[in-house]
Amino acid sequence: MAITTPTAASEQSTSALTGGATLTTRAAVARGPHDGWQVTDLQLDPPKEHEVRVKLHASGLCHSDHHITAGDAPVRFPIVGGHEGAGIVESVGPSVTRVKPGDRVVCAYIPACGYCRPCSTGHQNMCVKGLNAGTGMFLDDTFRFHDGDGEDVGGFCTLGTFSQYTVLSEYAAVPLPDDIPFELGALVGCGVPTGWGSAVYAAEVRAGDTVVIFGAGGVGSNAVQGARYAGAKNVIVVDPVAFKRESALELFGATHAFATAQEAHDFVVETTWGQLADKVIITADAVTQEMANAGIAMTGKGGKLTITSVGHLNEQAVTIHAGLLISYQRQIRGALFGDCNPLYDIPKLLGLYRTGDLKLEELITRKYTLDEVNTAYEDLLAGRNIRGIIVHEQ
Repeated sequence: MAITTPTAASEQSTSALTGGATLTTRAAVARGPHDGWQVTDLQLDPPKEHEVRVKLHASGLCHSDHHITAGDAPVRFPIVGGHEGAGIVESVGPSVTRVKPGDRVVCAYIPACGYCRPCSTGHQNMCVKGLNAGTGMFLDDTFRFHDGDGEDVGGFCTLGTFSQYTVLSEYAAVPLPDDIPFELGALVGCGVPTGWGSAVYAAEVRAGDTVVIFGAGGVGSNAVQGARYAGAKNVIVVDPVAFKRESALELFGATHAFATAQEAHDFVVETTWGQLADKVIITADAVTQEMANAGIAMTGKGGKLTITSVGHLNEQAVTIHAGLLISYQRQIRGALFGDCNPLYDIPKLLGLYRTGDLKLEELITRKYTLDEVNTAYEDLLAGRNIRGIIVHEQ
């Protein structure tokens, strides 16, 4: 790891005011759609006010990062991928109070300042300080990553965890207890709360409910766990990948699993005597119109369809005839971060892991080096992983 060392006089001033010197970090960068990830060296600035610099130990490989290279995410290029991460605070900028150098932290992909309107009304998942997720630009309109030509490089969700080091808002740094491995800490920065909360909070699954979940990957598996924990009678998975269906049944609490929506629909009709599902949750890689229509068709009277998946960039995925909503008084709603509050729910989920009520190790199918990032996404697209993890070289 190369560090640019300032003069002795300026070093003290820089360290005191801006958290250290500029350093070189190795990172996976997307320079445009359909070009994959390029692993390269970048310059990383010191943290500024209310910012921290983190030495990352692990980063989750979420499908949302693939949407960047697939052209389905409206982002500014070039951008460092990764929005699930955990590591150790290396340095801090001025006015930081939540963490200090040496602290172990989870990188939450949505910050929680605690005092904006959403935060102060119990909706930290919509904190206004998360507005630059697609550009990676900080609130002072500047960037922390720069390439060898001096071009500004963003970090996805203003994190960029596909990097050995990154700078993020102190409001996105959630303490990670010493007994939790970094690989598991990375998962609770996005996939676990997004899935679990989609069932427990957004869909409001209740004891005895029949729940259908589209997609059993890194997010959907946690929606299955959330629905099971909330007491659902039937937890029904729809996923075309046999490995994911088997994992949902054997590991995460699903009661039934089907390869197609039609198979699931027929079962729901039979098992509920025609009443249909109480809750349907879409956590697939991308929601489509066909999927949304199938979800509505499985939603019973007074039921709710919750959409957590993003759609393809230029596709209208939800075009439902009003009569299908009104006649059965169905609801459709979106869910961001599973309606979770990072400062409350990340520690809560880790507590459930400690008591055996939430499985985390079982989510990790394979670990990769940063240089294997493109192979990791090939595995994800081929259906070979529930969740892959990058373990950064130390």
